[in-house]
Amino acid sequence: MKFKNEAAQLYVPGKCGSKEALGRTTALCIAAHQDDIEIMAYGPIVSCYDKPDEWFTAVVVTDGAGSPRSGIYESYTDEMMKNVRISEQNTAAKIGKYSSCLQLAFPSSAVKDNKTNDVTDEIKKVILECNPDIIYTHNIADKHETHVAVALRVIRAIRELPKENRPQKLISLEVWRGLDWLCDSQKVVLDTSKHPNLAAALLGVYDSQIAGGKRYDLAAFGRRTANATFFASHSVDSSDSVSYGLDLSELMDENLQINDFIFEYIDAFKSEVSKNIDKYLKL
Repeated sequence: MKFKNEAAQLYVPGKCGSKEALGRTTALCIAAHQDDIEIMAYGPIVSCYDKPDEWFTAVVVTDGAGSPRSGIYESYTDEMMKNVRISEQNTAAKIGKYSSCLQLAFPSSAVKDNKTNDVTDEIKKVILECNPDIIYTHNIADKHETHVAVALRVIRAIRELPKENRPQKLISLEVWRGLDWLCDSQKVVLDTSKHPNLAAALLGVYDSQIAGGKRYDLAAFGRRTANATFFASHSVDSSDSVSYGLDLSELMDENLQINDFIFEYIDAFKSEVSKNIDKYLKL
């Protein structure tokens, strides 16, 4: 692939060529930052792990320059931090046996810039090369602006593709805001209980984040456990670790308004809360 940014790169952990690695992709995750994928997409990662006919490819849109840092990383410049985070992401791809890992190296400002199509065009190119069955990206109700912007670029990229080149499904996942607020019938439940040692290893490679002052590893594992435990109040747990997704496949239709789509889910949550209050209000 030819990238728009000189710093962009494609890493293939295995022994096959880059074209084969991209082309065999069945699950494609497009995220904003290094480590977002390992936090939110462990379900599809482990689903593809060591399977000859299912392959996971990771795409990181930004360059990793703006991450908070402390401890041994406190004095690192943005350029130094970029190199560290690129290396960490590639290590995660190797441990997780990803088919490939692309780092597009856009600054966050470019992702959030509505005046340029560069990010959307690059994502389109990746989707065409990979031709995945499912695309995973950020939750459009996330509270991190760059995450939301990436999700919107992914939706736009898919809409601009011919229908025959679009994935079968588009699923959004949780990072900075969970999806436990969704009504249970609306949740895409992803089992994250398999190979807990692999889950720990994938997040453990991000020393620049963990030692740098953010325990994303503990937070991610805690959320997955909480999701599994609190999912059903009147039955035993079928898994001890799950993550939630929201199916955005309808948004591949360019005629559907994105605000209207997510507001339906927010309104459904409001209605469920109101119904439970009204039911017992007179007690």
